[in-house]
Amino acid sequence: MENGLTAKWCARTSIITLLLMCFFSIPAYADELSVLLNGRAIHLDSQPGITYNENNWGLGFQYDMAPVEEKWVPFVTVSEFKDSNKNTSYYAGGGFLYRTNFEWGKTPMHFDAGGIVFLMKRKGFKNNDPFAGILPAVSLGTPRVSVNMTYIPKVDPKMVPLLFFQLKITFGNF
Repeated sequence: MENGLTAKWCARTSIITLLLMCFFSIPAYADELSVLLNGRAIHLDSQPGITYNENNWGLGFQYDMAPVEEKWVPFVTVSEFKDSNKNTSYYAGGGFLYRTNFEWGKTPMHFDAGGIVFLMKRKGFKNNDPFAGILPAVSLGTPRVSVNMTYIPKVDPKMVPLLFFQLKITFGNF
């Protein structure tokens, strides 16, 4: 029992430490708040007799800070969604995206590529205890609406690799 309590204490301490690191690294000239609408997973493999939930509905927030050296966009994020097994999963994290601005016709667009470090909690994985991860991330869109995508590799014999998509709607500057 003591090892279980120690593991939970370590997990909670890790989550709090990560969140504090993310929020204390936010510069005073923070930039944009967005709502994330989690929506789709495309499973790139299958297992016999298993049907995965690809409608990963959920809600989250992303806070993008002012770009560093005009190209690197630091961000923090928190979200919940229905996972591939229809269980609710939660994550909090942050990262950096390298931004390339361009125009499509007269519409200003951006393509971002980078990564996210996060803590996640989900039923059926790691005894439902929080776990840390790092994943690649890309985003394509306009200043107000974007599509975020990440690739999740096979990390457990029971899982399959997938692409996870979110719709990002930006409210504005702060």
